[in-house]
Order: sequence, then structure tokens, then C-alpha cells
Amino acid sequence: MRDLAWLLFAPDLLRVDQAGAKLAQPFASSAEREATLAWLHTLDAAPDPLHVRSRNPRSTRLGIYAESLLEFFLAHGPAARLVAANVPLRQQRRTIGECDFLLETADGARVHWELAVKFYLHIGDGASATARLSDYVGPNLQDRFDLKYGRLLTHQLALTTRAEFAALKLDGPWDAQLFIKGRLFYHDDSVIPAPEIGERHVRGWWLTASEWRAGHQAIDDARAWVVQPRLAWLASRRLQAGEAESLMAEAAAIHASLQAAVAPTMVASYVRDGAGGWTEESRGFIVPDDWPERARAFAASAL
Repeated sequence: MRDLAWLLFAPDLLRVDQAGAKLAQPFASSAEREATLAWLHTLDAAPDPLHVRSRNPRSTRLGIYAESLLEFFLAHGPAARLVAANVPLRQQRRTIGECDFLLETADGARVHWELAVKFYLHIGDGASATARLSDYVGPNLQDRFDLKYGRLLTHQLALTTRAEFAALKLDGPWDAQLFIKGRLFYHDDSVIPAPEIGERHVRGWWLTASEWRAGHQAIDDARAWVVQPRLAWLASRRLQAGEAESLMAEAAAIHASLQAAVAPTMVASYVRDGAGGWTEESRGFIVPDDWPERARAFAASAL
């Protein structure tokens, strides 16, 4: 439920006036927004249909999980109506692309949404000029914001204009829009984000394992650290009392594993709240000590 609400209400990663394409708006009016909030409250009281749709024990791919949440909203929510999802385009039996979502708004407009949920670490420093999109790299150094951005604009959003799409007889015209959410992680809070980045984008931090050991690893009865599995990367979380007991029992083992990070690891800091549970305070990545050098080389390859 938190993840679905986060997808719908979290700020976009890109600025409206710098995105290079239209940004998707889940609600066409304030009335639809209020109706969605009421629908979420009702669903929260009986969420089994959402759980059945979104839980796939055979998949740990975050993109597929996010797609399942957004598809549920379009199929059952009070706003736009889902026409089709994951529509493949083929050329001589070869798949050349897939339209994420085709939907129809309350006023009859037909819209094509491409969903992207991305988590990038900024690898510049605060003393340099304004960041570039290529300075934002994926934790495993297999993805970069400029590459993803270019692919979305030049390929994904253009799918509904291709002859292969016209052959599917899905009446349009279709208004292509980018639905982009995520979180950007900074080593230096003074960094000026790239011009394309949304002013209110969700932020986090990153540290090397040595920096972590030097002063950010303390645990006590009021604070603990949790490794975030990939499918828990979306919304901030609150742990109930029972989960908190399990957390404290594992705190020492988690603490030890983080000090010797051999791969970038997303973690969250939790603090006790007044209701007997734990509330997430901040989120970041702990990376191996050699990761920044490799990340800078990956970012520099864009030049």
C-alpha cells in the first residue's frame, strides 16, 4: 500500500520544463486526487486484491513490481481507465519494444505512459560545476541516468507513433508521457543537481565502507540500521512492534555485514517512535571503498 501511494504521489525525478517530454499526471483533477486518496484508504482496510496482484515470489525485479502496482491502480482506481498494459511491438517476429501502459482519461483522451523507477548515486563533488545527468550512476555501474533518459525519449515514448503499433488497431491518437519516479543519492549535500532534475526529487546519501566504519555505524536501543531488499526500495517504511523485536535481534549481524560491504547496499536508519514501533529516518547506500573510482570512470565514459 505504501509503495502504491508512493508511486502516485512522490515527486517526479525530472523537472516539468526540462524533461524533454510530457510528464504523466496520475490525476486529471483535484476531484480525482481526492477520490484516489479515499480509494487508497478503503483498499488499505482490505488489501488482499492488491497483494495477490503485486506479489510474485519468482521475481525480484523492481520494475516489474512497480508496473504491477500502477497497473492495479489503472485497472481498479477512480481515475484513468486502463486500455492495455505491456503491449509488445514486433517486426518480423522480433520484439522491438513494449508500451508500458495505454489508458483513457475521464474526458476521453488516450494516453501512453512509459514507467521508469530509478535509483542513482551522484558521483561528482560539491565544488564542481552543476551536475550532469551522466554523473548519476546505478549502484552496480550498469546503468546511467543520461543513457536511460535518452532511451526513454528516443525509443520508448515514440513506440505509439510507429507503423508496428498502428498495425495493432488501437485507436488513437496517443499522447506519450513519461512516468518517472525514484531517488537520487548524494555524497555531498552541496551538489547542484543537473538542470533536468526535479526541484523536489526524493534524496538519499551514500558513504564508502570506510566512511561508514569511521562514524556512522553506531547502534543502540533507540536506533538501528536495516538492509533494504530490492523490493523495499520504493516507499519509506514504518516497522510495527513485532518487526522491531526481530530487527533488534538481528542488529549486530546487520551491523557487522555493513562494515565489510563488498557490493553497494541500500540501508535505512530507523528510530523508535512513540507508538512502540520504528520509523524510517533516512536512507542511503554503503559502497565498497573502490567503488567511487570505478563510478567516476563509468560517468566519464559519457564524455
